Amino acid sequence: MFSKGVKHMLLAGLFFSLMNVGVKFLENIPAIEIVFFRSIVTLCISVVMIYRLGLPFLGNNKPILILRGVFGLGALSLFFLSIQKLPFATAVTLQQLAPIFSSIFALFLLKERLRLPQWLFFAISFAGVVLMKGFNNDIPHLYFWVGVLSAVFSGLAYNMVRKLKDSDHPLVVVMYFPLVALPIAGVFSYFTWVQPQGWEWLILFGVGIATQIAQVNLTKALQLEELGKVSIVSYLSIVYALFIGAIFFEDHYNVLTILGIFLVVLGVLLNLWFTKEKKASA
Repeated sequence: MFSKGVKHMLLAGLFFSLMNVGVKFLENIPAIEIVFFRSIVTLCISVVMIYRLGLPFLGNNKPILILRGVFGLGALSLFFLSIQKLPFATAVTLQQLAPIFSSIFALFLLKERLRLPQWLFFAISFAGVVLMKGFNNDIPHLYFWVGVLSAVFSGLAYNMVRKLKDSDHPLVVVMYFPLVALPIAGVFSYFTWVQPQGWEWLILFGVGIATQIAQVNLTKALQLEELGKVSIVSYLSIVYALFIGAIFFEDHYNVLTILGIFLVVLGVLLNLWFTKEKKASA
């Protein structure tokens, strides 16, 4: 039987996948508009939770909180765009590069060190990226790099979250994403607005709800289990994505693309394992 932490991570991966499916089905709605609607749902839920706990609404380290919101907005907007324009599993896999970019940025922002083996693991993941794009003409060049840039912004956002660990409550950190994203996404949406029709309203609402459920389960998983254990389980989202893309969106993946996906995941998991072993021996 799975432990409670692993069960929560499995649920988180499932609901994140449902969120991604919703975004993919909304291909005619601009990505920034989807972020706008998602932010409304997340902000409402976050405000209620913060109020009930009596936390300082605007937090303490406001400059870093705002940066966390800005980087998170960039990451999510570009990720949603890549989901809409790329094969499903390709977009999801590119997002898994975020921990690598996070480690690289931590060199400068958090003064953390990287060991030589970690650079090798990063090279393995980037070799996977080259295989995914370099030998597959069906993947749009522009949107492929949009997916990579999304992972870059995610890496920056992760570093901001880590900077806030001693100053602000996690709920406040989570709330700053919609707090920053809502007005910015609202302005951009005004110029690119596409009126949702019928069932699209339901999907937009579902994207927000699925995201909230996923984040709650992710938080519980990280609280109940060691990071290394549940992080590995989270990579099942790529398996979900492969099947979802093939069944619902008729995505086709050649052998080199599959190999590229494998190398991306392998590099990230090796880095995760190395980091865990290094901490255990410290």
